[in-house]
Amino acid sequence: MEKSCSLLIHLDKGTPALDNEIKEALEGNDVPAKIDAMKKAVMLLLNGETLPQLFITIIRYVLPSEDHTIQKLLLLYLEIIEKTDSKGRVLPEMILICQNLRNNLQNPNEYLCGATFRFLCRLNEVDIIEPLIPSIMNNLEHRHPYVRRNAILAVMSVYKLPQGEQLLVDAPEKIENVLTTEQDPSAKRNAFLMLFQCAQERAINYLLAHVDRVSDWGELLQMVVLDLIRKVCRTNKGEKGKYIKIIISLLTAPSAAVTYECASTLVSLSSAPSAIRAAANTYCQLLQSLSDNNVKLIVLDRLNELKSSHKDVMVDMIMDVLRALSSPNLDIRRKTLDIVLELITPRNINEVVLTLKKEVVKTQSGELEKNGEYRQMLIQAIHSCAIKFPEMASTVVHLLMDFLVDNNVASAVDVVVFVREIIETNPKLRVSIVTRLLDTFYQIRATRVCSCV
Repeated sequence: MEKSCSLLIHLDKGTPALDNEIKEALEGNDVPAKIDAMKKAVMLLLNGETLPQLFITIIRYVLPSEDHTIQKLLLLYLEIIEKTDSKGRVLPEMILICQNLRNNLQNPNEYLCGATFRFLCRLNEVDIIEPLIPSIMNNLEHRHPYVRRNAILAVMSVYKLPQGEQLLVDAPEKIENVLTTEQDPSAKRNAFLMLFQCAQERAINYLLAHVDRVSDWGELLQMVVLDLIRKVCRTNKGEKGKYIKIIISLLTAPSAAVTYECASTLVSLSSAPSAIRAAANTYCQLLQSLSDNNVKLIVLDRLNELKSSHKDVMVDMIMDVLRALSSPNLDIRRKTLDIVLELITPRNINEVVLTLKKEVVKTQSGELEKNGEYRQMLIQAIHSCAIKFPEMASTVVHLLMDFLVDNNVASAVDVVVFVREIIETNPKLRVSIVTRLLDTFYQIRATRVCSCV
């Protein structure tokens, strides 16, 4: 665990494989046995074994194999082993490995070629990479998109090495040409990401030159564009104006991930009421269109943050937020009510209470799950509304008194506490409430409710 590692595999220490067994299997001609032996060797290496005696065996008997699974396991093995001596110099035997990697990059099989590129992305030894540069660059024009997109990632990884700019002097220019002609969405995204990471000015120029077409780009590329905009605007706040138009155009993108990131970016870049309103509106639309409850909870967290920092704007969005109560998930409903109760004003109290009353009535249908718990949440919310705005009490108290006989005792207790408070604070309603209590008294079965009545 002292070094970075892209692979972790559990090994059962109770049944360790013996070196001799692995060596015999690798020297044999049985492909399944050879695959199993390579897996055991990789697992032992990952768990701290060195196995120096296996290297020559693997060079002689595994390297020439044409089986794709064996070649994939060979790449994992090469990633794990030490490739340099104590002074940091590449071991001489790595020359054989380098030749094998070159053959893989020229192999007509797209999977093997692409897998080798992914291995190169995790390689830091310049002496091994340098002889492969021509093969890497040639594959930028490979007929298969899987190879092209991984070749671009390999170019980016090599370019970011300490001596990468000397190895790939014209890489940004070539990647920019690829970006202009590439049709595969993933390869196009990787090309733009390479420019973003290694030649940011070129990425910005490309973006601004195609600003009217950003909304037509694929989701993957749009996400990288938003990352670039955030980075540029953090370092140079005076540039925000150039990019707000792009963000606004992406708020209506078909991808929920893109619209969410757009809204978050908009909030981070601008505090103007129009921008905050656009972001809040996007979040509310996501609440309605998404089906994943975990994502909805994240969106509600973002709305809660906006409520804390931009309450004036969020007050106008209260009814849009309330639509999230249509979700059957109790956590979503609870979080929605928590947000709404802090946004109530004299202007919107009537609409909010009316919506809450409708939700209470729905809980009587018996169609919704966990009606009792949801009803209790609604009653507590209405109670809070009546405390803030006493004049609303008369519109809800008689409706809530229907639930004094509720099977959910906690809900019924909430109702009777609310009724008791209204009798105390609103003398005009005392006669009607007491009359209703006398009529309902014989139906009450819960002792706590009965004693309070």
